[in-house]
This record gives sequence, C-alpha cells and structure tokens, in this order.
Amino acid sequence: MRTDPAAAGPRLTPADTLALVDPATYEDGPPFALLARLRAEAPVTWVEEPALHGQPGGPGFWLVLRHADVERVLRDPATFSSWLGATQVRDAADLDWVRRMMLNTDPPDHSRLRRLLSRSFTPRAVAALTASVEATADRLVERVVDGAAEGRCDFAKDLAADLPLLTLADVLGVPAEDRWLLFDWSNRVIGWQDPDYATSAAFDGTGGTAMAREALALRPAPGPDGRMPDPRTRAGMPDLYAYARLLAEEKRRAPTGDVVSILLAQVDEDGGQVSPEEFENLFWLFAVAGNETLRNGLPGGLIALLQHPDQLAALRADPALLPGAVEELLRWWTPVMVFRRTATRDTDLAGVRVRAGDKVVVSFTSANRDEAVFDDPDRFDVRRAPNPHLSFGHGPHFCLGAQLARVQLRALFAALLRRTATVEPDGPPTLLRSNFQRGVKRLPVRWTAA
Repeated sequence: MRTDPAAAGPRLTPADTLALVDPATYEDGPPFALLARLRAEAPVTWVEEPALHGQPGGPGFWLVLRHADVERVLRDPATFSSWLGATQVRDAADLDWVRRMMLNTDPPDHSRLRRLLSRSFTPRAVAALTASVEATADRLVERVVDGAAEGRCDFAKDLAADLPLLTLADVLGVPAEDRWLLFDWSNRVIGWQDPDYATSAAFDGTGGTAMAREALALRPAPGPDGRMPDPRTRAGMPDLYAYARLLAEEKRRAPTGDVVSILLAQVDEDGGQVSPEEFENLFWLFAVAGNETLRNGLPGGLIALLQHPDQLAALRADPALLPGAVEELLRWWTPVMVFRRTATRDTDLAGVRVRAGDKVVVSFTSANRDEAVFDDPDRFDVRRAPNPHLSFGHGPHFCLGAQLARVQLRALFAALLRRTATVEPDGPPTLLRSNFQRGVKRLPVRWTAA
C-alpha cells in the first residue's frame, strides 16, 4: 500500500510516536523539539497509530511538517482529498455521515456551500458583528475587572469562553441565554479525548429557551463504561442536531438580519437552497469550530504574552502594534495543530512516494515554526512581519471565519490592556488532553486595574 517508512528518513522510536499521537502528552504542550528535528531530517515522515486510551490502532499516516509542503497539500484537493477519508486523523466511525459536512467535502460541493455562506456575510452583517464584538469584549472585561475585588480570575473560563459564545450567538441567531449549549457541544467534540470535557454538561436548561429544553432532553448520557457516544457521529450529538432543526424552522418562519436567516434564504445557481441536512451540518461546524478555535486562541495568546513580558510591555506602550501582534499570537499558539487529507492517487511529496489511499496529515504547529519561512521561529515577536502563518489553513478550505476571529482577538486584548495596568500569572495553565486542538482549560491570572 505504501513506501517502506525507512525510505522517508529515520524511523521514529516508540517514544517519538507517542509524543506525536498520544493526546495525554499534549497536556505538557506540543513536542516542538521533535517537530524541528523531523523538519530537518524527514519533513514527510511515517507515523504509526498504536491503540491508545481505549481507541483501536490505525493504519498510520504521513506527517507533513514543512510550510511549503503543507500549502501544497491544502491547495490540491484533487490529489489530497478532504472527502475520501474525512479530515480527522483517526478514521471516522460513521464516514458516510461525516462526509456530508462542509469541512469534509471537496470542490465542487464544497465550493457551492462556501459561496452561499460567503454571500451571507454581507458588509452590513459583518459591520454589525464587528461593533457587537467590540462592545461585548469591553463589557466582559469591565465585568471581570470591576467585579473581582481580589484582582483574580480564570481567564480561560471567565473571559475567553464567553466572547466567542456570544459572537456565535449573534452569527447563528441563537438566543444568548442558550449559548452555553454551544459550550457543551464544543467541549464534547473537541475534548472527547479529555475526561474533564467528554461529558460536558454546563448548561442545565435553566433560563434557556423552549428550543434549548427540547434539545437538552436528547442529550446523551455516558454508557456503563463511563464513555459518551462518539461525538464525531450523528448519533453522538442528537441534542445539537435537534436544536439546529428547530432553529432553522424558526428562522425560515420569522427571519431576522442574522447570518443564518440570510443563509437560509440564499438561492444557488441551480435554484436550490441549503437543505435541512446541510444546515444541520453547517450548524455543527459553526457551533464547534467557530467556538473552540477562538476559545483556545485567546488564552493561548495571553500565555504567550505572559511568558514574554517585554512583548506585553511593548504592546501596552504602543497599542497600534495589536493587529500584527494578533498574527503572531496565532502563529505562536496555533490552536488547530493538525488536519488530515487522503491521497486520491500515487504521488511524490518532498521526495516521498505517497500511495493512493494513504492518510496525509499536515502539521500547522510545525509549519508555523518552519525556519525556511520564519526568521528565528521560536522567538515570540509582536512586530514580526511578514507573518504568513497557516493557523487559518490554506487553499479552498481557508477558514471563512478568519476575519471575525481576528476581530475578537483584537477586541478582547485591546479591552484587557485598556482596563488593566498589569496582568500576571496566578498559577500554571491547565491544557487540554488533545492531539488536535491546542486547548486551554484553565488560566489563572491576577491584575491591577488601570
């Protein structure tokens, strides 16, 4: 099926393999030194998939580590398909279903849905969202800074979790009182490898809408083994899909100016509209991907600044540096660490023979530290320019929410810097157990108010 992995450079030791694939190792951070060595010695390297934490072993995959090779894979869906094996590293339990998600489609199906979504983010809608994000960020920071007499909080929970939830509620037209459903859904999907998040149930229906309570009645419970059903399948998220159906029915019956109402009214070139099934899958994508990346990018960015107090001081002294600093925060932390493609035909990649059907996994974490692209890549520099990081992907699947994510990052850090005189760690951060999302579960900080 594939080239002998020895042909792709030095074989990985069992410890190297675990450092790359075991989600538990990422509770201490990504293996940057190993990734740097592999970029130099074997920039496309074969990685085995041993059985881990109750998950069966897999067939293995090619890990792509250099910036240029990652770009090549992502801009060539004809050779490296999102649809063929979907985009999660581990093979999907319900491949037929996950292939229907926009994230796991190739052109032309992907292009059709992307056009409909792009048209829904009208200039008026984007301007309204931007103003709302800035006001919300200021209000959240004011609430925390003014409301905590001791000058302490968990930045990950008290600030970073709420801003993307409220922004998503605006985008999706979800009532704000239901937003913690989004929190639980994204916890269960992104944190399925982490026992703290896999059974997330922060939302109990109190104060929620009738839609939320109807969906909540379908929330699955852990089985006899303590595990939840796989959230990457339709059967694992019945509460999310039920809520999406109810929301779509409401927006078709009584449309408002939110992006979802605009999307459901769109008509494509063939006279068709977004189907109920397509909307449910788009809702899944928004509710999970639209929330989790920012929820982890925000505290990850603050960790970078706290670890580099000279850069934090530079940002305080010159707030005009903030737009460039946001790009460096995204490069440095890289919230989504890897994504998968599947080879549709035999091809050569950086001198390695990849066979049709092989899994090809791009490492954004490695590409964003590539010495050939970034001068002194392990240096955190809020003045870094140019900064062609790949944290939002590349090619036809480049993140549709990239600009809105940047707005949220700028808004929250601007408000934090404006309302505080100092911000310092108040204990070590707690990181998510995941080899996919570089997540932050807790980030205790203390501050003095401005």
